[in-house]
Amino acid sequence: MDKKEIEILELLEKNGRMDVHMIARMVELSVDEVEAAISKFEEMQIVHGYSTLIDWTEVRGHEGVTAMIDVKVTPIRGKGFDDVAERIYRFPEVKAVYLMSGAYDLSVSVEGKTMSQVARFVSEKLSTLDTVISTTTHFILKKYKHDGIIFGEDDNNDRRMPVSP
Repeated sequence: MDKKEIEILELLEKNGRMDVHMIARMVELSVDEVEAAISKFEEMQIVHGYSTLIDWTEVRGHEGVTAMIDVKVTPIRGKGFDDVAERIYRFPEVKAVYLMSGAYDLSVSVEGKTMSQVARFVSEKLSTLDTVISTTTHFILKKYKHDGIIFGEDDNNDRRMPVSP
């Protein structure tokens, strides 16, 4: 992969909605070259998708909770941690799974409507897997920065948008 392709990826990572013409100008390539590179990245599964970062605390009527769960597991002989991670990431509550160094093997991000719902997921689904030795759950109380975006507060007015029923 050349330097220009890496620049394109870095720009897309910061803003997946950036116009192809703008990217072409910034990396000094033609629009056709940039479009071809992006298509190649998608085909090679270097780019897996495009997402939007939403500050849900600004949406009135939307409640939810996110937890980071440290999981200690017994790896499966001949398969390592991959099969265990796959069993975990198949649950719809699970948003991300990472293999970690340190005291725990996996870090699992889980979303639910309430803390009780997340607690039930941990006690009834995650901790009952035969390869799971232990879990430690950390509930996210406030998000300050995510994916390079700083979440700000505006105490002077309520900017929250109502959720339609």
